Amino acid sequence: MKCLLFGASGLMGSHLIPLLEGKYQIISVKRHHVKNDGTCSIDLEKEWSSIDLPESIDSVVYLAQSEKFRSFPESAESIFRVNTLSLLKALNYARCAGARTFVYASSGGVYDNTMNVCEEEAPLKPHGELGFYLGTKMCGEIIAENYASFMNIIILRPFFVYGPGQRKDMLIPRLVNRVKNKQPIQLVGEDGLEINPTYVEDAVRAIYNALNLNMSCKVNIGGPEVLSMRNIGEIIGHTIGKKVLFEASDGAPSRIVGSIEKMSQFLWKPQITFAEGIKRYVEYIDED
Repeated sequence: MKCLLFGASGLMGSHLIPLLEGKYQIISVKRHHVKNDGTCSIDLEKEWSSIDLPESIDSVVYLAQSEKFRSFPESAESIFRVNTLSLLKALNYARCAGARTFVYASSGGVYDNTMNVCEEEAPLKPHGELGFYLGTKMCGEIIAENYASFMNIIILRPFFVYGPGQRKDMLIPRLVNRVKNKQPIQLVGEDGLEINPTYVEDAVRAIYNALNLNMSCKVNIGGPEVLSMRNIGEIIGHTIGKKVLFEASDGAPSRIVGSIEKMSQFLWKPQITFAEGIKRYVEYIDED
């Protein structure tokens, strides 16, 4: 079984590879590689061809996403190329190469703001409120769905995935850094935003199992606990042994929480608590 993995050097991609090894022949797509190790060098921000990809493939996993999500409109074309245009090219490649399954990582951020838990069929954000980055992810979903007559299309919507190897500008690493440096965590409302963060090991086990689904579907990828920013800060502070500072901020409290019912039924029941996940993450950065 051959599996083509876009975004192999990212957080989820790098943790997915060990699960795939021994069960799949992995062809990793990275921007740069230094040796002939089954890696294809493709820069998704630029025009590229599938000529160096295998003539036939069983599964394609598209985890690639633009790192320039905060750089709009300066990097609009780059964001669009990675999140949308290259996804379309990957889907066309998968169709021509006979893929049975295509897994696409969208985002939990596409849901409308609500105090309810977001289920897969819940209303999505109005297009005018999505913003450019999430707009490209939503475009990706719409494009991918059109290929469901050719292969199984599994659209995953991850919620705040974190873990060892994550970029330091993402939410959980930034919060850890603030606690370490005795900088306050901003709280909108009494306890701040509520989320269900997902440890990367739970996320990639769900992705791995998605390869065996014999249907097209949308599934949230979320963690087992709903936590406020106050909860998260306190757990981080306890883990690293530092007092946490909080600072009130104007605004209405909100929550971005994904239902994990379908995830638990079809893919993987998340098991790693935030306390355990942040312990592993802190140990990793201390060693690093």
